[in-house]
Amino acid sequence: MKAERESLVERLQPLEAELVEIRREIHRHPEIGFEEARTARLVADKLRGWGLEVEEGVARTGVVATLRGARPGNGAVGLRADLDALNIQEVAGRDHGSTVSGKMHACGHDGHTAMLLGAARYLSENKDFAGTVRFIFQPAEEGLAGARVMLEEGLFDRFPVDSVYGMHNMPGMPVGTFATRKGPFMAAGDSWTATFTGSGGHGGGGAHLSTDPTLAAAQFVLAIQTIVSRNVPAVETAVVSVGHLRGGEFGAPNIIPNEVIVRGTARSYKPEIRDLLERRLAEIAAACAAVYGCEGKLDYHRRYPPLINHAAETDVAASAARALVGEAAVTTQTEPRMFSEDFSFLLQARPGAFIFIGNGVGPNGEAAHLHTSDYDFNDAILTLGASYWVSLVQETLG
Repeated sequence: MKAERESLVERLQPLEAELVEIRREIHRHPEIGFEEARTARLVADKLRGWGLEVEEGVARTGVVATLRGARPGNGAVGLRADLDALNIQEVAGRDHGSTVSGKMHACGHDGHTAMLLGAARYLSENKDFAGTVRFIFQPAEEGLAGARVMLEEGLFDRFPVDSVYGMHNMPGMPVGTFATRKGPFMAAGDSWTATFTGSGGHGGGGAHLSTDPTLAAAQFVLAIQTIVSRNVPAVETAVVSVGHLRGGEFGAPNIIPNEVIVRGTARSYKPEIRDLLERRLAEIAAACAAVYGCEGKLDYHRRYPPLINHAAETDVAASAARALVGEAAVTTQTEPRMFSEDFSFLLQARPGAFIFIGNGVGPNGEAAHLHTSDYDFNDAILTLGASYWVSLVQETLG
């Protein structure tokens, strides 16, 4: 079986040039969540051309394709890739760089889509499996919970599956390796907004007459750093970070603003820690505001639940990867990560598992991190990623 799967990568190798072309075409035209119309058309056109049944407009811009095997069987497996890009300005100089100012594929969803398309292409010509494969091309993974919207629109009622699987590239992990774990794998991802309101005023002669929300916001940014160090038990895991701070007008630095807004993220695994983060952020916002005679309000939005891999399906995912790259290149005890992933919603609805595929390093020997302007998906793993999906179908429906 191992030799057969090793030859599987070789059999998909002729698709590499086409997958690179698809990946780079998507990369040149990034679209953010629920705006992936061009990407969805590309995906749907490719799938129809290969003879799959295609449904468009699932959760606005999502695409679901169905392929039935040549052998009889009632089983069904779902394979999911994400479509959306990010609001990040890409570094200049790439031949396939983004053509849309302020937007880029900084998380590799262009590669995820191309890999799943590669598997669909191969399986459409090699249907030696029993049952049904659902290819799920999901919109709006980045903060807008496209997976949840798909479920709300009846994803698994319209396209039933027994299990569902996802995959994400991981910069710095060597090419040719995979990593996963049973149970908690990625954290709950929440967002929060703290709004500080005062009377503002002239920053020169009228500073003493104002109530200054910038002071409250500044103290808040510093004070919340104590939540994890002094409120969360040392044996637990949590992160609180600030990602946005806005107040006043750039052209009026002599004016104390009436309002300052601070926004950030909170990550956790346990429900009680999640509750604690929300409570302490609100308490600190109110206390810092009160010290300076201002009003402080916190809005906390629980976005993504923690991603919990199911045990049996994690074994299946690991077995599919081992068949391609061998025992030593597949880690099943990788550390939990503080990333969040809306694939967690799908795992609440059906058993399944999520896995990382190594994205390697750049020419300088270093790896550009996800969600940074110099990140790029590694085209060298496209064929391996597509082969993983095919191997997984063979594991589940073979």
